[in-house]
Amino acid sequence: MAQTAGQLIRRMFWRQRRDTVLCAGFWSLHQMCEAFVPVAIGLVIDQAVGTGSTSAMAWSVLGIFALFTALTMGWRWGFWFLSRGVAEESHGLRMRVLRRVVGGQGIHTSRQSGELLSIATSDTEATADLLELGSRVVSAFVGLAVATVVLLRIDWSLGLGLVVGVPVLVLGLNALGPVVGRRTSAQQQAVGRAAATASDLLRGLRPLRGFGGVDEAVRRYRTTSRTSLDAGIGTVKAGATFIGASTFTTGLLITAVAALAGWYALEDRITVGQLITIVGLATFLTDPVLNLADCVFRIATARASAARVAEVLAAPERVRSGTRTAQPGTLALDAVHAPGLAGVDFAVAPGELLGIVTAENGTADELTELLAGARSPQQGTVRLAGVPLRELDLASLRRTVLVEPHGVDLFGSTLREVLQSGEDRDDAALRAAMASAVVGDLLTDDIGFGRELVDHGLNLSGGQRQRLALARALLADRPVTVLRDPTTAVDAVTEQAIADGVRAHRDSDNRATVLVTTSAPLLDRCDRVVFLRAGRVAAVGNHRDLLADAAYAQVVLR
Repeated sequence: MAQTAGQLIRRMFWRQRRDTVLCAGFWSLHQMCEAFVPVAIGLVIDQAVGTGSTSAMAWSVLGIFALFTALTMGWRWGFWFLSRGVAEESHGLRMRVLRRVVGGQGIHTSRQSGELLSIATSDTEATADLLELGSRVVSAFVGLAVATVVLLRIDWSLGLGLVVGVPVLVLGLNALGPVVGRRTSAQQQAVGRAAATASDLLRGLRPLRGFGGVDEAVRRYRTTSRTSLDAGIGTVKAGATFIGASTFTTGLLITAVAALAGWYALEDRITVGQLITIVGLATFLTDPVLNLADCVFRIATARASAARVAEVLAAPERVRSGTRTAQPGTLALDAVHAPGLAGVDFAVAPGELLGIVTAENGTADELTELLAGARSPQQGTVRLAGVPLRELDLASLRRTVLVEPHGVDLFGSTLREVLQSGEDRDDAALRAAMASAVVGDLLTDDIGFGRELVDHGLNLSGGQRQRLALARALLADRPVTVLRDPTTAVDAVTEQAIADGVRAHRDSDNRATVLVTTSAPLLDRCDRVVFLRAGRVAAVGNHRDLLADAAYAQVVLR
């Protein structure tokens, strides 16, 4: 459900209301005890030191000990409850963002993957920090209230000065919050763009080296990084100005209170103990006032993060999940219209190996997403076992239909982790899948499946990474498997071997395979080939028979 940053924050506080209230209560106790420390010292001066009473001194020592015990335990227990609440909420927000980003439904967003990563990590943590800031604001106001009441009881003019001066100071500092918030938001946007650029650069480093584009990519990253740096410096300047103004104005207020109290003591309007109490309270006031000032600064930052988190959580889904459980069966397109497709009809039944050929990458992309259930057609229906994909539960659909995209992403630090993908399989099954994908050369040394992969397999060649992804898809052994251009990074001899391996591995009466490719060796192993031209089915037949079509031959033999 769509929500704003304000709604996100309110629901967060409601979810963590128990821990937040307990934290605010214990921290308020801590602030009260800190405010009472100068009061206690003043009483000791007047009632024990001034009178020379031994019993009064003994009671004073016990009272101060109890006061500091409550002060210490109040902070400790408050921090414990806060830590639990913040940890739970930041984890919950992070998981909600990740589900939205990587879930089967997908989201419509203009943000790049690096920005989404920044939102899922740093922004969710900053948003959860609002729980701490709320507790600090409450406890700071409690401390200010206690100090004001004590000063009013000693002398009404001193208390009145604080009653008027502190709200004016806090409101003035709060007026600077939007400025800090705008600069912080700009910094977060710039950091996200820099992260996205860095991610794209690392993912495309190998092809960039191939055509000599590294220098230009580095130049673009430097520009983006400089923008991020400038935005960060601007945020630091705004924060420094904010803290400097709050410290200076707080110092002026405290100096005025202390000077007035000294004058009253010289005129005998207050006792020596009361003077010490007032000076102590004036010093204590720096803590809650600066605490409030810091909270104003950090709240502006956290609200900017919350707005980015809420934006991702409110982003519209690309496709909705149904309620029916997916069952193996024929995967069919019925009069489907979508970008690049105009009334396409075809079906792949269990036990069949179907090839789909198109010269347009956009058409291949659209078709792949339709078969994956990641996009709904504008017209027509995509069905599995006679049921429209939009009616199927996406989790069960993923267990039935596997679509391996052309872009390779390997997850895991070893060959075994990449291939198993969370499912335990014996070494024989792993070797069989790797043999079918002709990537057994990675097992030639003694390390075997423990071979380490760095940064998503960047220590492998492009062909090895592509074949390893193919082996992972074959090992998953879904009832329906869709492979998109699985051999573009291998040589002709290896491509022939992969074509034989895929055919043999998927040769089963209850397994359907779709190859979206222009590879002649792969198409030659298919039972049928569907040739799409200008978004329409131009021909259907055997690969070798279709070679008589000049348009088809031009696509697959180039």
